[in-house]
Amino acid sequence: MRGGMGNMQKMMKQMQKMQKDMQKAQEELAVKTIEGTAGGGMVTVIVNGQKEIIEVKIKEDVVDPEDIEMLQDLVLAATNDALKKIDELTNETMGRFTQGMNMPGLF
Repeated sequence: MRGGMGNMQKMMKQMQKMQKDMQKAQEELAVKTIEGTAGGGMVTVIVNGQKEIIEVKIKEDVVDPEDIEMLQDLVLAATNDALKKIDELTNETMGRFTQGMNMPGLF
């Protein structure tokens, strides 16, 4: 019976370590930046790990008043590309903590 308590304490320590490791990984992700592009590099959007748009870059030869709708579509596509990439990075980074575990709703 005593061995069961030791196992429980060991498991609790492992869970606390995993929680600290996950928090550290989330902090590391928050400072990373991801770049999304559209239109063959004509529009670039940079997003941080908290999914905030940091910068939008538009090449000078793109800015033609007649093509404003195309420009808006390119910015939208580049933004979505960057957000998709940060989701992939987050899943890849945080997945090492949840491998083999069933934790619905955690991420």
